[in-house]
Amino acid sequence: EVQLVESGGGLVQAGGSLRLSCVASGFTFDDYAIGWFRQAPGKEREGVSCVGCRDGIKGSTYYADSLKGRFTISSDNAKNTVYLQMNNLQPEDTAVYACAAARASRSALYGGPLLNPYEYPTWGQGTQVTVSS
Repeated sequence: EVQLVESGGGLVQAGGSLRLSCVASGFTFDDYAIGWFRQAPGKEREGVSCVGCRDGIKGSTYYADSLKGRFTISSDNAKNTVYLQMNNLQPEDTAVYACAAARASRSALYGGPLLNPYEYPTWGQGTQVTVSS
């Protein structure tokens, strides 16, 4: 069974940091792109970052423009885990963060970085991140 499990969310003050984890099971980790997405109340889901998501290249990364410099994505293939390090968090970062998986071959065909949530068929349950001012 393909499964993604997130952890690491919580409550943090503005300027603080959190590291989210996404543990994957049930599929060959190297063959997939893993994306992080977030959804704030009343807003659409938006892409945050992804790994293995550019032209099918393993380890390639991409970030939403507004988050560059504050968020860092990394992966530990031995642990089938993708991390999202989030620094200098702000109240507007408050959202449910979820990871998702798509076959890396999709990114090779997509024509750009694969950070469109509709391209990801497998999702974790999400973890809440709340940033207080």
